[in-house]
Amino acid sequence: MTAEYQAVVYTEYGGPEVLHVVDRKVTDPGPGEVRIAVRAAGLNPLDWKIRTGAMAAMRPVEFPVVPGMDVAGVVEQIGAAVTEFRPGDEVLGTTAQGSFAEYVLAETGTLAKKPAGLSWDSAAALPVVATTAYRVLNLLELKPQETLLIDGVAGGVGTIAVQLAAKRGLTVIGTCREDNHEYVRSLGATPVSYGDGLADRVRAAAPQGVDAALDASGRGSLPTLVELTGDAGRVIAIAGRPAVPGVRFSAGNDGEVPGSLAEAAELAARGELKLPVHSEPFSAEGAAELHRRSETGHTRGKLVLHFGA
Repeated sequence: MTAEYQAVVYTEYGGPEVLHVVDRKVTDPGPGEVRIAVRAAGLNPLDWKIRTGAMAAMRPVEFPVVPGMDVAGVVEQIGAAVTEFRPGDEVLGTTAQGSFAEYVLAETGTLAKKPAGLSWDSAAALPVVATTAYRVLNLLELKPQETLLIDGVAGGVGTIAVQLAAKRGLTVIGTCREDNHEYVRSLGATPVSYGDGLADRVRAAAPQGVDAALDASGRGSLPTLVELTGDAGRVIAIAGRPAVPGVRFSAGNDGEVPGSLAEAAELAARGELKLPVHSEPFSAEGAAELHRRSETGHTRGKLVLHFGA
C-alpha cells in the first residue's frame, strides 16, 4: 500500500477542462467506514451540474472537489466496528467523498457485495440509478396492469426502471429520441418521441390511459405529464425540483428501498437487468470526456471511469 494516490479534482467551477489529476495522501477509514481500492467509478448528471456551479445555491462545495458518487472496488482496510465487510471483499455502492480516485472511503451502509459474475464497470454503473429506480417505483405504488410513463427513458434510471416495472407486470411508455426507439423496445417499453404533440402520441400509444409518470429528463414536460395522469400527485421528478405544484421531487436516500442495490446487482450478474455502459480510462482526459458526454443529455445507459487494466 502506497502512501499516496491519484484523484481527479477541480478547484473552481467551470467546464470539463477544469478537471485535473492530483496526488493525495491515503487516509485510514473511521468507525463504520472502509477504504476501497477503486476499480471503476460512475458518473451521474448531478456531478457535472455541481461542477458548473449551477447547483451552488443548493449544493455549495468546498474546493478541491472530487467528482463521482458511484463506486466499485475492493475493500482494502476496515474501520472500527465494521463487521459486514473484510479486506478483499469486492463491493459496489456510493461515497460522499468523490469516487473519481484510486482510493476512497465509504460508509458500510451505502455498500453491497459485488456478485462474482458482475464486471467492475457494470457494478460502478448501478448504485445511484438502481436505488433511484427502486425508490421511485415504490413511491408510485403502481399495481400490475397499470401504465407508467417515463420521460427520458433511455438514460440510466429509465433503463433500470423499465425493466423493474416489466417484472412487476406494468405497461411502460417511454419518451426518447427516435434513434433510441429500438433500444427502448428491447427493454420492454413502448417508445414515443419528445417534442410538440407529446400528449397525443402518448394517448395513441396508451389508449387505456396513464396511471403515473416519472420525469427522468428535466426537459420541461411536467405540465404534459400531469395532464396525462390527471393528478400532479401521481408524477415524480428526479431531474430537478419541479415548478409544477403538487409534483413530488425524489432525491438522495429519501424512501430508499432496503436491499435494493444488492438485489439489482444480483439481477445484473444473472443477465436479468441490463444497463449499457460507456467507459473511459482513469485520467483527466477520460474524466472530462465523460462529463462532456453527460452534458449533452443524450447518453444511453451509464458513463463510467475505469481504473487499471
